[in-house]
Amino acid sequence: MTQPTHDEAHGGALGARLNWLRAAVLGANDGIVSTAGLVVGVAGATQDRAALLTAGLAGLLAGSLSMAAGEYVSVSTQRDSEKAALAVESRELKDRPEAELAELAGLLQARGLSREVAREAARQLSRQDALRAHARVELGIDPDELAEPWHAAWASFAAFTVGALLPLLAIVLPPVDWRLPVTVGSVLAALVLTGWSSARLGAAPAGRAVLRNAAGGVVAMGVTYAVGTLLGAAGA
Repeated sequence: MTQPTHDEAHGGALGARLNWLRAAVLGANDGIVSTAGLVVGVAGATQDRAALLTAGLAGLLAGSLSMAAGEYVSVSTQRDSEKAALAVESRELKDRPEAELAELAGLLQARGLSREVAREAARQLSRQDALRAHARVELGIDPDELAEPWHAAWASFAAFTVGALLPLLAIVLPPVDWRLPVTVGSVLAALVLTGWSSARLGAAPAGRAVLRNAAGGVVAMGVTYAVGTLLGAAGA
């Protein structure tokens, strides 16, 4: 019997990995890009370190809380939907078990099993745990691994905060003449890393992910810096 290679992701492990990856990568990217855009925009208007630090910290806190709240609401809705679907399936199994057994057999047959094998597999799965069998085959839900909103919220909060700290420190720590080069360089390096990491963990091509991340960061910083420079000149 062939064994799965270590580079392949299978079943629930892939789903769990992708959920965490989505929250972490989105949080880190948003933290890097939004904070970099904010502080670079402010740097276009003023060189005052206190103003840059205040703007960066405000953006970091607002962004991390927003990401956490949004992720909590989104994953809570997903969890509610999963629990509602399981409740409906449980009720149908109780009210019409034979019809549900035939439905499970039909789903297994649609996946490539012969009619006889599908019926026998459906019977055996139903004897072990009918709800779990229907949840996995019919609904694509693992009752033991429902979406966890608090886990997702904390992951997004932490990822955004870590990502936001990079451009914040890069803009306030160096001397004035080095602030923009250090910030732009560190942000691009971080976006290349997150793009490459997300592609590798998701078994996707790395080139496009890296290019998208880097291009988004460049556009965000360029636009906000131009706006900040214009506003600073107008207010001078």
